[in-house]
Amino acid sequence: MKLLSVWAIPLFILVVLACGEYKGVKVYETFIEGAGTGLKTGFQLLPYFLAIFGALAVFKTSGALSLFCRLTAPLARLLRIPEEIIPLGLVKPLSGSGTIGFLADLTQKHGPDSLLGLMASIIAGGSETTFYVLTVYLGAIGISRPKHLVGMGLLGDLAAFFAAIVIARWFQIV
Repeated sequence: MKLLSVWAIPLFILVVLACGEYKGVKVYETFIEGAGTGLKTGFQLLPYFLAIFGALAVFKTSGALSLFCRLTAPLARLLRIPEEIIPLGLVKPLSGSGTIGFLADLTQKHGPDSLLGLMASIIAGGSETTFYVLTVYLGAIGISRPKHLVGMGLLGDLAAFFAAIVIARWFQIV
C-alpha cells in the first residue's frame, strides 16, 4: 500500500500524458495555454479574494463576531449547541482558512476526540465556504447578481451545521 501511495500521482500523470499523446493532443502546448489562462483568471479574481478576506478580517477584529456570539448564546443553550462552536459555524461560509484556524483552536483546547472536537471537525468538513465559492465562481464567469444562490448556500450551511451537531452527538452515544 505504501508503494502504491508513493507512485499513484506520478503514474496518473504518466497515464494522462500517454493518453494525450495517443489522441494526438499537443500536451505541452495545451498545458502552457491552460497555465496562461489560469494565471489570467487568478489575476481577475484577485479583487474578489481581497474583498472577502478583508470583510472577514473586519468582522473578526471589529468585535462583531464576538457580539453576535454573545447575542445568540441563549438560543444556543436552548438548542443544546455549545457556545464555542458558534464562531466556527459563522466563519465556515466565509473562509476555509478561518474555519481551519477555529478548528485547530477548538481541538487544541478540548481535544480531537471530545464532543466539541468532533462537532468542529464535522462542521469544518460538512459544507462548503459559500461566499468564497460564489465569489470565485461567479466572479470568474462575470455574474454580478446571484439572486437566490446566496440564500440557498446559507440555508445549506445552516442545515450542515445542525446536522453536524446531531451527528456528533450520535457518534458520542454509539
